[in-house]
Amino acid sequence: MIYSFKGHIPVIHESSFVHPLAAVTGNVIIGKNCYIGPGAAIRGDWGEIILEDGVNVQENCTVHMFPGKSIVLKEGAHVGHGAVIHGANLGRNCLVGMNSVIMDDAEIGDECIVGAMAFVKAETVFSKRTLIVGNPAKVVKEISDEMIAWKTAGTRLYQQLPTDCHESLREVEPLREIPKHRPIQEDFYKTLEEFRIQNKE
Repeated sequence: MIYSFKGHIPVIHESSFVHPLAAVTGNVIIGKNCYIGPGAAIRGDWGEIILEDGVNVQENCTVHMFPGKSIVLKEGAHVGHGAVIHGANLGRNCLVGMNSVIMDDAEIGDECIVGAMAFVKAETVFSKRTLIVGNPAKVVKEISDEMIAWKTAGTRLYQQLPTDCHESLREVEPLREIPKHRPIQEDFYKTLEEFRIQNKE
């Protein structure tokens, strides 16, 4: 669901994947290896929205702004399920947790992590590498090298997902019973604690 609006046609790099049930409208530029999940709405009707390379905007997220504003989600920004980015800029390799709301003219610094369900007030500026939680959101600590390495590894899964979707995602009729040789899915994700244990070995 890609829509032009007042002469603006979205620009989407061929390596990126926009799910058919997402909506991308107007003045939107999407870089390489980006993933846009089903139910996401990226509305560039009132201003420009730029997603740099490797950004993911997951299921049921909204990216929009007030008229006359333009925003950037910098390289590797990771927007969790159900989050709302309204007129805010996201720094490189940051993570916005599920169901968070980031309001107008807020600035999330590089490699920040915004906790799930946080509310970031308009015009709030957070410096790089901080953990941001709560309503209203505030800094609770700095991000360690270990935590940002874990976040970066998780984001790499989403940067691989566009290729996987291009190669294997197909609309199908459902099976009516479980097949005897149902494929087994890979176990390739580690929780932060598992990541810590793995990297100490």
